[in-house]
Amino acid sequence: MLFKKRCVNFSAPFLFLNILTIMFIDYTKVELKAGNGGKGCVSFRREKYISKGGPDGGNGGNGGNITVVADTNLHTLQDVRYARIYNAKNGSPGSSGIKTGKNGNDIYIRVPVGTLIRNIDSKEIAADLVEPRQAFIICKGGKGGRGNVNFKSSTHQTPRYAQSGLPGETGQFEFELKILADVGLVGHPNAGKSTLLSVLSKAKPKIADYPFTTLEPHLGIVKSGEYKSFLMADIPGLIEGASEGKGLGHQFLRHIERNRLLLFLIDGTEPDPAATFNSLKNELKNFNKALMMKPIILVRTKEDILDDIEESKWDSIPEYTMEISAVTGNGLTELVRAITNRLDEA
Repeated sequence: MLFKKRCVNFSAPFLFLNILTIMFIDYTKVELKAGNGGKGCVSFRREKYISKGGPDGGNGGNGGNITVVADTNLHTLQDVRYARIYNAKNGSPGSSGIKTGKNGNDIYIRVPVGTLIRNIDSKEIAADLVEPRQAFIICKGGKGGRGNVNFKSSTHQTPRYAQSGLPGETGQFEFELKILADVGLVGHPNAGKSTLLSVLSKAKPKIADYPFTTLEPHLGIVKSGEYKSFLMADIPGLIEGASEGKGLGHQFLRHIERNRLLLFLIDGTEPDPAATFNSLKNELKNFNKALMMKPIILVRTKEDILDDIEESKWDSIPEYTMEISAVTGNGLTELVRAITNRLDEA
């Protein structure tokens, strides 16, 4: 009888887990339930030589809260997405001897700075965490019920009832991450956004000669002087109809909402730069009109491969600032200086 050897590839599961760990997740829905309060106790003191000790039932413990905390060490909602359901512990019931029940353990959900939490049913914003270590109780645990010792009086010395604990708050919430950055790079695919970020900072976004190489936002710190810097975000390229869900732009347009300044990059080979610029602005306007109130700088990229340029097409755009080449470094110093000045003004 012949036995065939089987080769088991143990690297495949670990490869899959590794892929999960690097996924950028900026939106998820979760179900939260705080703990219920414990029941109050109905009890009477019974000791030798004390015939009528009176009520001694203690209060129930409070239910556990669910608190969200902004953590600067996190950059994605991955952990929250795979948990999905959070249930805090209930409070323990009270006991005799006027003993209060144990409070339910609280649950702390760590999220990246810039996370917006919205109640799905009411559409109301429950929390907006924009500061490091900022904390907010999103679902409060129920209060424990009072034991019968709380209801004794001169006219009612033997109360035989106690309160039940109150239920904890529940709800379904959506967690939405909006990256906090000083400058957001806006442009069509292959406009040179990733290349510019990689040159000005130590970020290493994917760069290639085909569209949509950037599938998730990238952040980089750009040094603009002694003890001075600003945070730049590379947003995936926008195409016409991005605000309606086309391409990758709609998924990441939310990240532009938190940027202080928008840096539009337009390929110098574009035949009609004004039309391209207006198309990009319309996509932002259709998504959120408030985006057009932010300071804007328009830059012409890929100056190193250009020969003949009709400057009149560019000079007719008021926001047009300068031309740059991320490959040769031409204009980058002036660009950083211009960005710094606009951020100081803002």
